[in-house]
Amino acid sequence: MEISYYILIFTFLYLLKNHFYRKFKNLPPSPFISFPIIGHLYLFKKPLHKTLAKISAKHGPLLFLRFGSRPVLLVSSPSLAEECFTKNDVVFANRPRLLAGKHLGYNYATLVWASYGQHWRNLRRIATLEILSTLRVQMFADIRRDEVRTLIRRLVRGKTSVGDSNTNVVDMKEAFFEMTLNILMMMIAGKQYYGDSGDKLEESRRFKEIVTETFQLSGATNIGDFVPMLNWIGVNKLEDKLKLLTEKRDKFMQDLIEEHKNSRKGSSVEQRNNTMIDVLLSLQDSEPEYYTDEVIRGMAIVMLTAGTDTTAGTLEWALSLLLNNPKTLKKAQNEIDTHIGESSRLLDDSDLAELPYLHGIINETLRMCPAAPILVPHESSDECVVGGFRVPRGTMLLVNLWAIQNDAKLWEDPNEFKPERFIDFKGQRDGFRLIPFGYGRRGCPGENLAMHVAGLALGSLIQCFELERVSEELVDMTGGPGLTMPKAIPLLAKCRPRQNIVNLLAHL
Repeated sequence: MEISYYILIFTFLYLLKNHFYRKFKNLPPSPFISFPIIGHLYLFKKPLHKTLAKISAKHGPLLFLRFGSRPVLLVSSPSLAEECFTKNDVVFANRPRLLAGKHLGYNYATLVWASYGQHWRNLRRIATLEILSTLRVQMFADIRRDEVRTLIRRLVRGKTSVGDSNTNVVDMKEAFFEMTLNILMMMIAGKQYYGDSGDKLEESRRFKEIVTETFQLSGATNIGDFVPMLNWIGVNKLEDKLKLLTEKRDKFMQDLIEEHKNSRKGSSVEQRNNTMIDVLLSLQDSEPEYYTDEVIRGMAIVMLTAGTDTTAGTLEWALSLLLNNPKTLKKAQNEIDTHIGESSRLLDDSDLAELPYLHGIINETLRMCPAAPILVPHESSDECVVGGFRVPRGTMLLVNLWAIQNDAKLWEDPNEFKPERFIDFKGQRDGFRLIPFGYGRRGCPGENLAMHVAGLALGSLIQCFELERVSEELVDMTGGPGLTMPKAIPLLAKCRPRQNIVNLLAHL
């Protein structure tokens, strides 16, 4: 009884001390009970973005939390996000040092995981000017077109059907994943990993396992990142899995690099710069001490992981929303038919700028179902002020994108799928209400490429097929666990070639 009394007194004094400490230091508001060692971790349930949204709705859009030993700033309003990514952009340009970054990020040295500094600025320059520039994205237009048409051809021939071959029910998650992987790998290494050739099956299976495992382990919560003592006593087993995955990824990517090194011998300069690996190897020729094979592997892996599952997931969510809203789907078909002509030719990359409703569908999908519902964490490199409150150095910043983009105070009928709300949208972000690719120095450099892939793939499916649900029931829109908020139940859909397009499809 006496022990319980002392525990109660200790807990009361601890909470009282924390309360007055926050007031004295002018820290942002916080839920009152933050326990020793675990802090606010006890509050969290999956999915995390919805749990944090509920906490913010109760306690405010700017909160100071503790994830174990880590101070965390939770932001859930566009004005506060703008303040973080404009006035305090340099301060929040660091990344927290998490276990995934140690192993998958080559000890925090890749574009995603590196702290703000000369090395990161150099990687960012390569990504934006050498690999993902507007000119380079245009150069890869033929790859996007060819892979999208390969997907259409496979759908027409039933290559991606599941179940009874006569039903033409398609696993859209699988189809989108294979297409985006092919596009990225053609850009990175000039190789396809999915297609009609049987000799690719084993290699593509191994490749898909690596990509899938990367997303699973990247999105896994490592409690040791927040309660370090659990790492010391060996409770955490995630590190062993990350080490094995890193070995598999390194071997796979190094084999590609060696292939390109061998193929470059005796080839012309023009032939040497066809892919991302070629560009990086050209830089290695001039600065071998800096552009090591590890730097090249890291850049290739970042492009691959950041561009495949996110784009494929966005397409799956977009088609799911369209199947649940057939009038919207028909309106999109009419827009494409009017612009191109019902049977004159297939949609091309150059048409996307003239299809505002299709663009609205993609933006509305990114609003409702963002690939990253919580933006990749940032960390403050110095003390700063946000919302009038002091934010200490070393605070992890979490911007709850899902909460902002689904807030009824900011969006009329936020749970309804309304692409037309973006027809007259004031700019791409409209006061930071829509920031699916982040913003500022750490914003995603692949935004332009992602929008081109999503627009061409989704628009081509809408143009070429009558798309229907597999049953009268609405498509289940429940989100599953993972870094990129996948659908809990993969999308199956009926795909039947449209009569006015049959002749065009016959020549694919």
